[in-house]
Amino acid sequence: MITKEQLAQSILDFGTQISKKLEESNERFDKKLEESREDFDKKLEISSQRLDNKIEKYFSKLEKSGEKIDKRLDKIAKLVGNISNNQGDVAEEFFYNSMKSNPSLAGTKYDFIDKNVTRSKNNIQDEYDILLVNGKDIAIIEIKYKAHTNDIYKLVSKKYENFKKLYPEYKDYNHHLVLASFNINEDVIKEALDNDVIILQRKGDIIETIQSA
Repeated sequence: MITKEQLAQSILDFGTQISKKLEESNERFDKKLEESREDFDKKLEISSQRLDNKIEKYFSKLEKSGEKIDKRLDKIAKLVGNISNNQGDVAEEFFYNSMKSNPSLAGTKYDFIDKNVTRSKNNIQDEYDILLVNGKDIAIIEIKYKAHTNDIYKLVSKKYENFKKLYPEYKDYNHHLVLASFNINEDVIKEALDNDVIILQRKGDIIETIQSA
């Protein structure tokens, strides 16, 4: 017959065994959980690296595409700029060659004609396409392949003001502002006449002069 002490000891031993098995089971679970976490972290790191590589490659391709587009835009800008410069050169040559053998303008004869004149003084610098000069008159001619109303404003407010500072030797001369162009619309002509600017317009091989009354 089992005594109370023996029964109590058996129950205690059984509880100890159960506790030990639970502890071993928890340890195994914790170990597997840790292994799963490490495996998950490793897989997550690999996925993140792959994603970073894909993003880097994408932006690298995007940057290269942007550089190609920038280069193409630069080429287009240079091409347009060269075309504009060439047109300006053609206009300048036409008006200069038309006037150099007989430098006269709006009924006034001139002794000298100068082309592409640049002067600098006290941090002010400007260039004038053509200057016509005699003993008492000077004509300041700005040449544009296609004229705009803004060209009138620039001639009157900027270039002429600079001229007076850069060429004080002509302060007692009669000053004549002139805009010469191959293509001038009515708005430009009106703006010019309102500001006492003489218009020179190409008509075939001759020059038409338009001035205020």
